[in-house]
Amino acid sequence: MARFNEFITDSLLKGALGAYEKYGLGPDRLTIVHVPGAFELGITARRLAASGKFKAIVCLGAVIRGATPHFDHVSSQAARLVAQAGYDSGVPVIFGVLTTDTIEQAIERAGTKAGNKGYEAAQNALEMAALFSSL
Repeated sequence: MARFNEFITDSLLKGALGAYEKYGLGPDRLTIVHVPGAFELGITARRLAASGKFKAIVCLGAVIRGATPHFDHVSSQAARLVAQAGYDSGVPVIFGVLTTDTIEQAIERAGTKAGNKGYEAAQNALEMAALFSSL
């Protein structure tokens, strides 16, 4: 989980933990790793996947557009690096990073009107882990 925009990523994490709890995975079966920002998620996911300890990895973060092109660079590279970690490792790596134009949009996607994208990312991880186990 990225610490940057932590007021959003904390809600995403709560959503993900709620999904895991609903499907019977307790905290003792989960590992939570914090990184500075969304850009660092990909390389961290790659390292975790290479360890062989995980059936799936969920990357949670929030990149909110500002007045500079920084948003474009961070959001596109975060998506690319997270996807690359999955492709390189063969472990499902789920992109649970919000990329929004406004803080309000991020808040909506982290637990209000638009649901909780952290919850959805955890569901995707569970589905992919089950699929890969059956292949």
